[in-house]
Amino acid sequence: MKTKTYETMVLLDNALVREDWKKAKAAVTDTLAKHGATVLTCRRFDEKKLAYPVKGRNRGTFVMCYFTLEKETMADIRRDWELSEKVLRSLILRVEEVPAKEHELAAAEDSADFVVPAPPPDDMVEEEPVAEAAPAEEIMVPDLNDIDMPAKG
Repeated sequence: MKTKTYETMVLLDNALVREDWKKAKAAVTDTLAKHGATVLTCRRFDEKKLAYPVKGRNRGTFVMCYFTLEKETMADIRRDWELSEKVLRSLILRVEEVPAKEHELAAAEDSADFVVPAPPPDDMVEEEPVAEAAPAEEIMVPDLNDIDMPAKG
């Protein structure tokens, strides 16, 4: 069987990330290894406010991994992540190769002096740019009581 390369984006619960980043990252890499995958790169992608609550969380940390897999155990990996309280969502895609930049970013994260930026509190209100509203044009709406209606009949 031919080895295939995959990219996965996993959304982790921020509570786990705040406790220990290495433990949070292991929630992803250990599941992959358990099912026979070889992890090529794995790094913290970003921490964001979610568009809507996921499993009761308003914020999450995205982890980007590239891995190879020979066996067809993708359904088992997905099921483990769906049942995990640590993983909020996941997406797995097949790719031809790992981008060179990913190797650099993962290596930088694995260095001894790398510090994961502290995520803001879940209840923090993120400022969004406020667009100025265009002046509203006046719309004339007729009063239906003033309209002569033809008699039915």
